[in-house]
Amino acid sequence: MEIVSSISRMQELSALARRDGRIIGFVPTMGYLHEGHLSLMRIARKKCDVLVVSIFVNPTQFGAGEDLAQYPRNIERDKKLCREEGVDVIFLPDEREMYPENYSTYVEVSGNITNVLCGYFRPGHFRGVATVVAKLLNIVQPHFAVFGQKDGQQLAVIRRMVRDLNYPVEIVGAPTVREPDGLAMSSRNEYLTPKERKVAPKIYESLMLAEKMIQSGIFDPEIVKDRMRRVIEEAKMFRIQYVEIVDAETLEPVKKIESPVMVAVAAFLGKARLIDNIVVNPR
Repeated sequence: MEIVSSISRMQELSALARRDGRIIGFVPTMGYLHEGHLSLMRIARKKCDVLVVSIFVNPTQFGAGEDLAQYPRNIERDKKLCREEGVDVIFLPDEREMYPENYSTYVEVSGNITNVLCGYFRPGHFRGVATVVAKLLNIVQPHFAVFGQKDGQQLAVIRRMVRDLNYPVEIVGAPTVREPDGLAMSSRNEYLTPKERKVAPKIYESLMLAEKMIQSGIFDPEIVKDRMRRVIEEAKMFRIQYVEIVDAETLEPVKKIESPVMVAVAAFLGKARLIDNIVVNPR
């Protein structure tokens, strides 16, 4: 396994692999790896000859007052896990390598796909996400890249960006990996106290209730969302940021559930901001 910190060396390795006809798979991460990340690597490993994992806590997707400085990091543990998963290259740039002095170019996906859900509450977040992913795709030059469905809006935004900018790369969506009690795995779960961790699965419980209601024929999103909020609020510890039901592809809000929808939740639990979603087909 090679650990690469320079963009030029990463581009060189990718060019050599492509020249030799090898398939490059890519998993971008912000590190502090958990089973969710490892599941993405396993999916990629089966489909490629060269597996590249990036570890970079991207400052441009954090807003003022967010947890950039406190975001959990453990590079040595991350390296060990990557080695165990058969990763060929870890791309581990620092901030100066990715955003040199006087950096001034950004990628922005406009419209409802970035203005709703997390995008509404985190202005500029998806500009940072789109910019860093665009840069990483240019640097790594993968044939495909794997992203988790847990960050459902991020996945939709990246797919739109890749389509609109004609990137020759396949974006693979992977199922959300959950703890046995349903809590979606996330690096930010590290922030939860034992008491908070005990009630955190209420979010998943609300999503499962929504799926059951929709598949039983309740197609009014307001009724479904109201029931979801009640489930989450039973714990009396959450501060709900949003409970929404949107079109699964465009993320446009829906007035009636008639086609596949993304049911999405964001809520604060102590210091942690937890997000989760599922896609439900009413038919």
